[in-house]
Amino acid sequence: MKELVRVIAVSLVDHPEEVVVTEKETDKAIVVELHVADSDMGKVIGKQGRIAKAIRTVVKAASSGEGKKVIVDIA
Repeated sequence: MKELVRVIAVSLVDHPEEVVVTEKETDKAIVVELHVADSDMGKVIGKQGRIAKAIRTVVKAASSGEGKKVIVDIA
């Protein structure tokens, strides 16, 4: 999941070298944290959060076979 979020984020931002994705796993969920440059935050979130919601939807679909909930946190 970490690599999927990274590929999506790098394709959206102007400063791909500042994209950092970390992954933390708990008993019931996997938390993927996405950090981008301040100037790229709007591009990752989108108008009314549409891009962020789309990223979460794609990750949810890709992780359906893992048996754990995947949470994408944009920081």
